[in-house]
Amino acid sequence: MRQHQQGMTFIGLICVLVLVGVVVYAGIRLAPLYLNYMKVAKTMEAAAQEYKSGSGDIQGVKTSLDRHWNVEDITGVDYKEIEITKDENGGLQLHVAYDDSAPYVANVSLAVHFEKTVKVQ
Repeated sequence: MRQHQQGMTFIGLICVLVLVGVVVYAGIRLAPLYLNYMKVAKTMEAAAQEYKSGSGDIQGVKTSLDRHWNVEDITGVDYKEIEITKDENGGLQLHVAYDDSAPYVANVSLAVHFEKTVKVQ
């Protein structure tokens, strides 16, 4: 009788390890971008929390954003790029949308689009 081997060949194992390595390396390169986005979101929410019971002063929100931006050391987007608009209820709305990229291999980069909206009421 013929015996059947079960399992993965060495070449198959190498192929799987290469694919896992490519994905893990992409995650390592993208981690700083997502950490920076989390700083942006936290800063916007902190500024909204400071002015939640305020009069809805747009300049005051900008000053708060500037102060938080300097403390958190956020890169990739400037606090001046945050759109501050008044909504129909009389509150303010902070909105940011930006693209960020990280180099991957040689001339290949990974690009990510971030978008966040926070309401100040």
